[in-house]
Amino acid sequence: MRALLLHPAAKPVVFLLCLLPLASLVHGALTDGLGPNPAEALIRSLGDWTLRLLCLTLAVTPLRVRTRTPQLARFRRMLGLFVFCYACLHLLAYAWLDMGLDAADIGRDILKRPFILVGFTTWLLLLPLALTSSNRAVRWLGGRQWRSLHRLVYAVAGLALLHFAWMRGGKNDFAEVWLYAAIVAALLLERLLRYFTPRAQT
Repeated sequence: MRALLLHPAAKPVVFLLCLLPLASLVHGALTDGLGPNPAEALIRSLGDWTLRLLCLTLAVTPLRVRTRTPQLARFRRMLGLFVFCYACLHLLAYAWLDMGLDAADIGRDILKRPFILVGFTTWLLLLPLALTSSNRAVRWLGGRQWRSLHRLVYAVAGLALLHFAWMRGGKNDFAEVWLYAAIVAALLLERLLRYFTPRAQT
C-alpha cells in the first residue's frame, strides 16, 4: 500500500477520482439527467460533494497517524483544494442558476436567509486556506502561524454542517446531516485525543 501511495501515478489517479463527481453532474446537465429541477439538483449536489471531500480531507491525518502511513499526507493539499473548488462551483451555481448573477439580489439574499449567510461565511473562511496552501505560503507565514490559520478548517466543517442542516431542515430530512455530524465529531475527537496524548503526536 505504501509503495502504491508513492507511485508517480497515485496523484493523477486521486485527481481524476475527485473530478468524477463533477464530470457526472456535467453529463447529467447535458443529457437532462438531473431530474425535474436540474438547477436545484446541481446546486445541492455540488454542496454535498464539498462536504464529502471536506470530511475526506479531515480524515487524512487521523488515517495517516493511526495506520502509520505517512505517505497519505501527500494527498491532503490536493483534497483540500478540491474542497475549495467544489465550494466555488456550489457558490457559482447558486449565484448563476438561482440569482441570475445579479450582485444586488445575491447580497440581499445572503442577508435575508441565514443558511445562505452561513454558507457564504463558510466559503469566506475556505478562501484564505486555499490561498495559503502552497509551500511558499508556509515559508512566508512560518510553520506555527500556518498551522494556526489552517485550524480554521474545523470552523469551516462546523459551519458547513450548519449550512447543510439548515438546508435539509426545510424538507425535514436530517438522516445525512446526522451521518456527517458523526463523522466530523469523530474526527475532531480523534484530533483532541492526539493533542492530549503526546505519544500519539507525529
